[in-house]
Amino acid sequence: MPVVRVKAPATTANLGPGYDCLGLALDVWNTLEVETMDGGEPVVEITGEGEGELGTGRDNLVYKSMQFLFDDAGEKMPALRIRCENTIPLARGMGSSAAAIAGGLVAANVICSKDYLANDLLEMAATIEGHPDNVAAAVMGGMQLVIMDQTEEGQMLFTVPVNLPPELHAVVFVPEVRISTEDARAVLPETVSLADAVYNMGRVGLLVASMATNHPEYLAIATQDRLHQPYRQPLFPAMKVIFKAALDAGALGVFLSGSGSTVLALTQGREMTVAYEMAEAARQANVEGNVRVTQPTVRGAHLIGHQ
Repeated sequence: MPVVRVKAPATTANLGPGYDCLGLALDVWNTLEVETMDGGEPVVEITGEGEGELGTGRDNLVYKSMQFLFDDAGEKMPALRIRCENTIPLARGMGSSAAAIAGGLVAANVICSKDYLANDLLEMAATIEGHPDNVAAAVMGGMQLVIMDQTEEGQMLFTVPVNLPPELHAVVFVPEVRISTEDARAVLPETVSLADAVYNMGRVGLLVASMATNHPEYLAIATQDRLHQPYRQPLFPAMKVIFKAALDAGALGVFLSGSGSTVLALTQGREMTVAYEMAEAARQANVEGNVRVTQPTVRGAHLIGHQ
């Protein structure tokens, strides 16, 4: 039977002030192998992150995303055996669901007779996920500025890639404690002050400009936020001390990755020092976790093999 292999990246969303409109793909990957079968019930096998925890049938997000594409195409999806090799942690703000959606859509697009473009896959992914920041980066790769707008044709996505400074790295502290996206959104207020809105608007502009024009010296200020991180602090009290440790050790900027609990520091050098100090600050706050050094990737979910 034909076998399709796909890789999908981890992502970090918001990047501090860019709530629900900025995403960045990271060089941490889930690998997906999809084999079509003659018939029978779908089989989903999971190794790594989520093993023994994620759904292994029609309820699996990879499977549901593939089904979404086939439904859109008006075709019957064949019986499938799906193997997921996951390295992206769950419920840590690193886009595990976006990777599952993007990977599933890319795999389905290979098997389906209708050939969808990347923008089509992004529209589907945002519909499945409910918000576009992680999936924009997971589908398109790199750093993406994305907004939804209601037009006469319906809801549309507008996505613009943002160039990144050379040699940019990401030091990622992943706590053992999980924070669900639902819980992290539930603590946010329905309204914010004009001063806080202006604060974030300026920093989103500065963040995009400092990335695109290679002015990383502005990132410490540009990654500050008043719209979501202060309200999520009680869910992860060690956040502030880890932020301070990263900046004191030479990080360019630091923020809660997505809705947390992961903390991500941007660097251009001193990665091991930043990693050590972030881990040490967490240890002193009695927070267990692990730290890794990675980097942005310009590639989104993509095909790596088709037999």
